Amino acid sequence: MPDLPYTIDDIRRLYLSKKYVFREHMLDMMAERNISHSEISQTVQHGEIIEKYPDDKPFPSCLVIGFTIGERPIHIVCSVDTESERLYMITTYEPDKAKWTHNFKERIREGLL
Repeated sequence: MPDLPYTIDDIRRLYLSKKYVFREHMLDMMAERNISHSEISQTVQHGEIIEKYPDDKPFPSCLVIGFTIGERPIHIVCSVDTESERLYMITTYEPDKAKWTHNFKERIREGLL
């Protein structure tokens, strides 16, 4: 997996220091999918990066998996502008059991079932 110019610890630090921006799409998806700010916070604070997209523009992004206190799996796509030290929260969803492995960390490839 290609490297990103940041780690999950950087994401946590920026989130906890309130150096983040929720994109409009993120807020729309949270409302549509009934994902609370508390669940986003739990996911960021206890999650891990499971996919990296180093070529995304304008900043490299990643997919974070985390589980809420109620054990709900949540995926968040986010990116970090390392120059301005800003975390961008792009979208979020509850992963589909039919598309992800049992732990929601790997995509199920077609033909592997």
